[in-house]
Amino acid sequence: MSIYDFTVKNAKGEEVPMSEYKGKVLLIVNTATECGFTPQYQGLQELYLKYKDKGLEILDFPCNQFGSQAPGTEEEIQSFCTLKYKTTFPLFAKIEVNGKDEDPLYTYLKSQKGGFPGNDIKWNFTKFLVSRDGRVVDRYGSLTKPEKIEKDILKLL
Repeated sequence: MSIYDFTVKNAKGEEVPMSEYKGKVLLIVNTATECGFTPQYQGLQELYLKYKDKGLEILDFPCNQFGSQAPGTEEEIQSFCTLKYKTTFPLFAKIEVNGKDEDPLYTYLKSQKGGFPGNDIKWNFTKFLVSRDGRVVDRYGSLTKPEKIEKDILKLL
């Protein structure tokens, strides 16, 4: 099993095979638009603009599991992110990252890089860094700002 065996839904509800991202460095993030960490969208966009041409993809998965801080439809979330933070990286359908309805991609990510204690995602803006060959290299909590991950991304690019 690898990250490329999964299929996710984009913001329009269309199936997207993760194999489309083979050969890219991925930063996979569960996000929310009404969270204290929401300003991290700015840092994510800056990383994306700086490194997308070198092979970085940032995959944005809105999640409403933590304090209902990702209300609204995918269209409303997209609108908020593009207007406020000028995001251009891919937005996917809202998902759950913990519990009985968690997305299989997140089950896999957590199995590769668990948190402490246990594997559950603790809050919005948890980030997983994936190498060009599909290995889950690291996991960063909500407090880790995107700019602090830049050196790790550069090692993989």
